[in-house]
Amino acid sequence: MTKTVIVTGSSSGIGQDIARAFVERGDNVVLNGRDASKLADVAAALGTPARVATFAGDIGAPATGSALVNAAVERFGGVDVLVNNAGIFGAKPFVDVTEADLDSYLNGNLKGTYFTTQAVVRQLKQQGAGGSIVNIGTVLINHALAGLPASAALVSKGGVHALTTSLAAELAADGIRVNAVAPGIIRTPLFGDGDETASGRLALLNRIGEVSETTAAVLYLADAEFTTGHIFPVDGGFISGRAA
Repeated sequence: MTKTVIVTGSSSGIGQDIARAFVERGDNVVLNGRDASKLADVAAALGTPARVATFAGDIGAPATGSALVNAAVERFGGVDVLVNNAGIFGAKPFVDVTEADLDSYLNGNLKGTYFTTQAVVRQLKQQGAGGSIVNIGTVLINHALAGLPASAALVSKGGVHALTTSLAAELAADGIRVNAVAPGIIRTPLFGDGDETASGRLALLNRIGEVSETTAAVLYLADAEFTTGHIFPVDGGFISGRAA
C-alpha cells in the first residue's frame, strides 16, 4: 500500500536519504528544507516527479507544518507518516551559550518538531486511520561526551525524546504511533572533516555510521505496527561500550 510521507530537513544528509528510500519503495514524499533550489535539485534527483512534492520553509515556524500537511493533502490526498528530521547541532561551552544560541536550537529542533507534529496529528485524527511519526533525536542524550560541550543542542533534542514518549501515550488510542531514531556519529555534512578513526573508536563496532543505516531504522519504525514510544539507538554500540 502506497503511503504519503512528510520528511522535514530533506535537502541533504539523513533527511535526503530517508526521502530517497521512501520514494524507491513506491511511496509519495513531501520534501522540506529552507532552500527552495536545493529542494528542487533533490526532487529532480529522485526522478519520480509524480510522487514528490516540495515545500520550502523554516520548520521552526508553525505555519510551515500546516503548509506541509496542505501540500500532502492537495497533492496526494492525505498523509500517513511524518519524519521529523530537520534540526541543527553544534558545540559551544555552557558558559558561552547566549540566549540567541539557545533560542535557535529550541526553535529549530524542539519547536519545529512539536508544531509540525501537531499539524500532522490533526490531519491523522481527521482521516481516522492512525499513522506513524518518527522523530530524530541523538544518543548523546543518554551518553554525553566531555570533549563535545553541546548543552544547548542537547536540551532541545532531549525535549524531542520526551515528546516522543509523551505523545506515544497520548495518541495510542487514535492508532498513531510515535517513535524516535537516536543516531550516534553518522557520516553527514554535519560531520564534515571530523576524525573518522577517533570517532569510530567511540562505538563497539569501531566505525562511524552511514546515513543508510539511520534510514533503515526509520523505515522499520514507520511500518512497525506494534511499536510505539520506542527510542531506537543507531549508534554502533556507542551507549553500550567502547571498541578499545
